[in-house]
Amino acid sequence: MKLKFKHQKFQADAAAAVCDVFAGQPNIVSTYIIDKGAMNGAEQQSFFDEEELTGYSNKKILISDDVIKANLQRVQRQNHIEPSSKLEGKYNLSVEMETGVGKTYTYIKTMFELNRHYGWSKFIVIVPSVAIREGVFKSFEITKDHFAEEYSKKIRYFIYNSQDLTKIDQFANDSGINVMIINSQAFNSRGKDARRIYMKLDSFRSRRPIDIIAAMNPILIIDEPQSVEGAATKERLKEFNPLMTLRYSATHKKDSIYNLVYRLDALEAYNKKLVKKIAVKGISIIGTTATESYLYLEKINLSSDKPPTASLEFEIKGRNGIRKSTRIVREGYNLFEQSGGLDEYKGYTVSRINGLTNTVELSNGVVISSGDVIGLVNEEHIRRIQIRETVKSHLERERQLFYDGIKVLSLFFIDEVAKYKQYDESGNAFNGEYANIFEEEYQTALNELQMVFGEDDYLKYLNGIKPDKTHAGYFSIDKKSNRITNSKIGDKKEYTSDDADAYDLIMKDKERLLDRREPVRFIFSHSALREGWDNPNVFQICTLKQSGSDVRKRQEVGRGLRLCVNNNGERMDTNVLGGDVHNINVLTVIANESYDSFAKRLQSEIAEVVADRPKEVTAELFENKVIRDANGFNEQVIDYKLANKLINSLIRNGYISDDNILTEKYNDDIKSGILHIAEELAPYKKDIINILDTIYNPLEMAPEDARSNNIELKVNDSKLQMKEFRALWNKINAKSAYVVDFDTDELIRKSVRALDKELRVSQVFFKIEHGEMNIIKSKGTLQSGEAFAKVAGSTGKINSVINTSVKYDLIGKIVEGTGLTRNTVSTILRSIEKVTFEQFHRNPEEFIVRATNLINEQKATVIIEHITYNKLEDVYSTDLFTAPTLKGRLGVNAIKVERHIYDHIIYDSKNEKKFAEELDKCDEVAVYVKLPRGFYINTPVGKYNPDWAIAFHEEKVKHIYFVAETKGDLSSMQLRKVEELKIHCAREHFKKISSDTVKYEVVDSYDALLNEVMK
Repeated sequence: MKLKFKHQKFQADAAAAVCDVFAGQPNIVSTYIIDKGAMNGAEQQSFFDEEELTGYSNKKILISDDVIKANLQRVQRQNHIEPSSKLEGKYNLSVEMETGVGKTYTYIKTMFELNRHYGWSKFIVIVPSVAIREGVFKSFEITKDHFAEEYSKKIRYFIYNSQDLTKIDQFANDSGINVMIINSQAFNSRGKDARRIYMKLDSFRSRRPIDIIAAMNPILIIDEPQSVEGAATKERLKEFNPLMTLRYSATHKKDSIYNLVYRLDALEAYNKKLVKKIAVKGISIIGTTATESYLYLEKINLSSDKPPTASLEFEIKGRNGIRKSTRIVREGYNLFEQSGGLDEYKGYTVSRINGLTNTVELSNGVVISSGDVIGLVNEEHIRRIQIRETVKSHLERERQLFYDGIKVLSLFFIDEVAKYKQYDESGNAFNGEYANIFEEEYQTALNELQMVFGEDDYLKYLNGIKPDKTHAGYFSIDKKSNRITNSKIGDKKEYTSDDADAYDLIMKDKERLLDRREPVRFIFSHSALREGWDNPNVFQICTLKQSGSDVRKRQEVGRGLRLCVNNNGERMDTNVLGGDVHNINVLTVIANESYDSFAKRLQSEIAEVVADRPKEVTAELFENKVIRDANGFNEQVIDYKLANKLINSLIRNGYISDDNILTEKYNDDIKSGILHIAEELAPYKKDIINILDTIYNPLEMAPEDARSNNIELKVNDSKLQMKEFRALWNKINAKSAYVVDFDTDELIRKSVRALDKELRVSQVFFKIEHGEMNIIKSKGTLQSGEAFAKVAGSTGKINSVINTSVKYDLIGKIVEGTGLTRNTVSTILRSIEKVTFEQFHRNPEEFIVRATNLINEQKATVIIEHITYNKLEDVYSTDLFTAPTLKGRLGVNAIKVERHIYDHIIYDSKNEKKFAEELDKCDEVAVYVKLPRGFYINTPVGKYNPDWAIAFHEEKVKHIYFVAETKGDLSSMQLRKVEELKIHCAREHFKKISSDTVKYEVVDSYDALLNEVMK
């Protein structure tokens, strides 16, 4: 498998934020520099005679600090960050990015962008540990083809090794983009290897490696600066002579955020569905005395047509002694009788099973919650429960995702290798305690699964993997004995390792682990791997050790936050799944503490990170923020008057409560794609929503209780076999392929018309203010106070800000952004009006960006207008409805229904819920289904998954009707461009594959649906 990478806007925005700080800096190709510092006179003469050169350096920054500061503040306002009052040194910029969103990818992209804009080509990535170093190196490796395709050039990267200094020479003498990756210990510790970077070495022609590096004037990129930059390291970093320093982290120290230019924190990453949702299976020990009867309540089982049951573990007396066993219990279940008459269970009869509170009440007054353990238990049994719960969560998630081609991985952290693997006197390996428990619990869970589901493709897959082959350990290897061993802990506080062997296998096998042909699905690893290794398909994390107070919860979950990929290496994000991202991407943490305890600590840590986030919606939230219209053209800064008008508009529409908190109505409307707002502010809806997204609501970030009110959707076979549904399905199940007849002349005409009509480059203004010195005397002495007072001022505009020393390849830049030929772009630019083109001289960079966007819009329109669909012989099977295991939570995102193919519906918004409820109670409807993700239409802008398929009773309605999707308020809502394109394609698809008996529309309610049906 090869991982595929997409162009994601937030990563491009983060790269642009850094580049835009230096707007106006000319793009100058690096030239050779001469290093004379380490040579005597004779050597220098020889050096010049032979014209030997030491390498290419980054060119100095030529624009003034005032220009950089103005650029910085503009970027910060655009990204809703408080503008810096000053430049923090020469030059320091910070980027905040949540774990799991592609921080390394982002700074690699930033390198390419800095090179493209300004010609800078020498970069050094500094990381705090071997783990992160190896992870960064792997990221360069797996993204190299992706970036080469985008930028038409490759990047050269290597890990600094004090024993192989030839790579320093290559780093200096190569004119392309070069990156050195180095962990801070390599230049900042007392070891001999660390000191070599500062020594004149015979093997390095009597030069110091640090001098060669410093001569390159490199750009430093510090990964996790909070772990790198101690006082000593900060001093050492000055010796690198950096052109600038860029810092990337999810958790910057509050006193070390230098000129923050972009922010994507935990709140925003979750809201934008860029990371997995977190669910927690807590295990809480209630009692510890031998006099208390042992009980473990695994879960409450909810059913659509039967009373709830509970999965309860208790002790049972058998022929060979007392053992623990899990049974499905109902109200009235007598534990004393079922245990074989064990006295400890006298009076233990199940009196109530409560699905709402996830509790079981017993006749003697004992109440136990899901995840609770009562009675005397040892550590071994707690670990067994954790392993069991991890296996069960794994199999549940795996069954759900199996038919989507997504491999599921589970990660166990342990702190002692012997608990996983041991060796006899002859050196033969055998299972440790945890490996034995795992295989026992895995086989038991597999047997239970076989009994419930019988033989299907998923069970065939499982039966093809032996339990002892589906788990593996990733640890250090002792070179003398060739045995796995505990990693060497380099950082006692963070439990991170400096042992490269601990990471070789797990890093190099990243893609192999994602391939279903690889049997390993359960990974046991050292606690030191908490950082530096991120496999996107980790869905369960279990820590088989006591978590100390010094171990951060965000650190524990960080290894599993990345969105998963399928067997084609495609990321399962909003582009593929739409609004269903968190139905698929859920990370379950099997915690050795209660859910409440884990959730409270995790939320507390998140609250620390977003402490400066606003908590209320007030006028101050909007003041001085920059907003742009939907096309990104018209820009304005919100002043006090406009901020209050905006607040009043939100209040009138019921979006703000008396406590200045966003209401449920606001959340529902946003999920439905609408926002009621004053007419003059309507063009700025997108940016206004972005500002409102900065409000921190701790409830939104709360991890889900993995045991709470879970229901599994079951297919109603009688509905599946109804003649109305079969007729509907036969009409809509055909697949199609599209063809686009691209008309270049038409594109040129439309692009010229759009540029002349809509291209507006903002005017650059300057302000001149005049001040006079006020001298205030009191008893012959000068008083402190303002020495100058402003007495006059004037404002003017700059008609041309183009730097004549900078050569802009205008055609080439637009070619890069549109994918069109130089001839087509040249024709477009020659055809636009003179007044339109003259805006280029006003602001070249903005002209290029906005012209590119407008041409791309017209390109998309031309493609859509000339698209045709052809019906294929291939069809979708009804297996789509029986294959996946869909899960939801009653009262959260699921409701019980009668006319649906499934016994429940999982909904994405309040409007969807209301629509389903109306469908369910209307007599005209025979059967309906919320279409699974596997049903889609191919379009030039991605796969399109319609929402609903509905069959009506023939005697009441003579049409079989198909609805694309439900929107909240069609009268006031403007569909996003990508949705318009997909809907157009869907119309063309259904015209081709079906007769007039299938109708396709976008509606906002069941009444609107009936109006269409009755036409």
